[in-house]
Amino acid sequence: MTARCEFKAHRFEFKFTEKGPETKGAFEGYASTFNEEDDYGDLILPGAFKKTLGDYSAKGGMPKMLLNHGGLGSWMASPAPEDLLPVGKWLDLEEDSKGLQARGRLINLDTEHGKRIYGAMKEGELDSMSIGYQAKDFTRGTKENEPRRTLKQIHLIEISPVTFPANAGAVIQSVKSIDGVTDFKSAEDFLRDACGFSRSAATAFIGRIKALAQQSESAVSGAEAKQVLAALSRRAELLKP
Repeated sequence: MTARCEFKAHRFEFKFTEKGPETKGAFEGYASTFNEEDDYGDLILPGAFKKTLGDYSAKGGMPKMLLNHGGLGSWMASPAPEDLLPVGKWLDLEEDSKGLQARGRLINLDTEHGKRIYGAMKEGELDSMSIGYQAKDFTRGTKENEPRRTLKQIHLIEISPVTFPANAGAVIQSVKSIDGVTDFKSAEDFLRDACGFSRSAATAFIGRIKALAQQSESAVSGAEAKQVLAALSRRAELLKP
């Protein structure tokens, strides 16, 4: 079972837990919730984070805290190095009956960038959380009324405060990365399986790229096709475990 990197976000209930200057920027909320089927048909079961939390605990570390996934959700371009700098640190992650409870603290609050993030959260404008993860164990639904996937085990990569939730109740965005996009077939699988394209839309898109590549009289068209495949491949490489 190939593990792809995915991003899922929801509008989260969070509150600042500041108790003085030394805890400025401290907050807590839910990074993910259980037993709620999202717009893409996925449902996360209780216990799905148990192993990954144990692995982080054993290593004395935590998933990173980025802003809007550090630009990793923009599939046609690679993020700038500064986009991948953490904007905070996660202090505690724990499963309860509702979901994945997260406690963290924003950092660099004396910088303009830090002040903007802190202010946006205080004003309730930056009000969503998203997990970057790999689905390690899941079952696929076989009946119409079943979830597309029931996720049993998840490996967390990072957790981000994000600006736009597509689903106010649960998970917002699912963009997945294959281990490497090297040809038209893997690019089509990526678009359909990972980005939510229908089979016909993915086939039509890749058909257009093929047409560009096959126009031997147009070096520019061939170059454009290669650039698209290269961009998809770069993004897949960034999200490899």
